[in-house]
Amino acid sequence: MKRKQIRIWNLESGIWNLESGIWNLEYKNMNSKNKIKSFTDLNVWQEGHKLVLMVYQITKTFPKEEKFGIIDQMRRAAISITSNIAEGFSRQTFKEKTQFYYMALGSITELQNQLLVAKDIDYLKEKDFKEVAGQIIIVHKLLNAFITKTKSLA
Repeated sequence: MKRKQIRIWNLESGIWNLESGIWNLEYKNMNSKNKIKSFTDLNVWQEGHKLVLMVYQITKTFPKEEKFGIIDQMRRAAISITSNIAEGFSRQTFKEKTQFYYMALGSITELQNQLLVAKDIDYLKEKDFKEVAGQIIIVHKLLNAFITKTKSLA
């Protein structure tokens, strides 16, 4: 599976400083200086969405008899990540928001497990496994930082 080279961190706004290794998440859109207005403006949601698309792409190659098995499980787990981020974004209290972000974190872990199973039963090529696993790590790190920032605002 060919993956486009994308810019993950916005160094100008200081979201991730590669030199110092410090997270500095702000509630700003990485493409502008405006405040975030929608969940789709969140970097963590954007990277999660890329993960969803990757999962849909790789599961197209799985055996058809797995349509209601691991294919369905992996797709549901992936969609659950971005859906919980979106729902948390719309909640009023930081406690409620954090609750949904933690559910997204659980879905990431669930997807990691399913990805390992798919690799171990030879449904995935090593290259595809590494690409998806790498994207899972990116989303996991972003979400952990996002949860930490959200909790600090409570």
